[in-house]
Amino acid sequence: MSDKLRSMEVFVAAATAESFAAAAQLLDISAVMVGKHVRTLEQQLGASLLERTTRKQALTEIGARYLELCRDVLASVDNADRVAETLRAMPQGVLRVSAPVSYGLQRLMPVIGEYAAIHPQVHIDLALNNRVVDLAEEAVDVAVRSGPLSDDGLIARPLRPARMLIAASPAYLARRGTPGHPDDLARRDCLIFGALEPGHTWRFSRDAETVHVPVQGSFASNNGQALLAAALAGMGVLVQTDTLLEEHIAAGRLTALLPDWRLPTRALHIVRRPENRPSAKVRSFVDFVLERLG
Repeated sequence: MSDKLRSMEVFVAAATAESFAAAAQLLDISAVMVGKHVRTLEQQLGASLLERTTRKQALTEIGARYLELCRDVLASVDNADRVAETLRAMPQGVLRVSAPVSYGLQRLMPVIGEYAAIHPQVHIDLALNNRVVDLAEEAVDVAVRSGPLSDDGLIARPLRPARMLIAASPAYLARRGTPGHPDDLARRDCLIFGALEPGHTWRFSRDAETVHVPVQGSFASNNGQALLAAALAGMGVLVQTDTLLEEHIAAGRLTALLPDWRLPTRALHIVRRPENRPSAKVRSFVDFVLERLG
């Protein structure tokens, strides 16, 4: 509360109690401080608000009118505070969310649908891209981050890690054969994430055994969806996240390979800016996503 509003509050208390001492007790300040606030208002207004004697105090004509207006102002301030608190406590407004493309489509969108049905006053603006967005610079409220986290001061909560799967189309396997061991991939067409250049390896583990397999092929892309399309077209063997592949494996469009071997998992986090009191829309959305995907 500003100094002016505080002085108004003290004046109202003094006028209502008809005593500086009673007002001081009510406000838990000294009677001297009560007098100081009243005198400050009188100096600012250039008029007396209270007629004070050794035995009592009474409102002047200006003081009586000013008292009514002060009560209206303080009531408006209290009402504004209550409205603001209500708005803060109720999820509403535009919520800007960023997520990786595949994860956003396959995992996050169903959750967003559930959340939107429960919180119709929240309007969600979802941006799907595979770059690391700057939440403050791009006015993003919540983001899903894939991979290791940088030390950027954000509040991060872990989601279920993404499992990496290896798969190929039935047509490709019928043509080239099904690999029974990771080393067999050196003699297969592998779909490369990144640039088409030497040096790509895929790491597999089984119990205490770890195998690093150098892989090569005739198609590479920096986009998982493009690699998926290539695998569906029978162009080779693909390693990508379960988010991207599970649906196609379940439908039989792709066949999961090397079931006894594990590929590295990829960390996932939901992050927000480090606000002490996040808005209801941010708090409720993060909690909802963690409940479903955490």
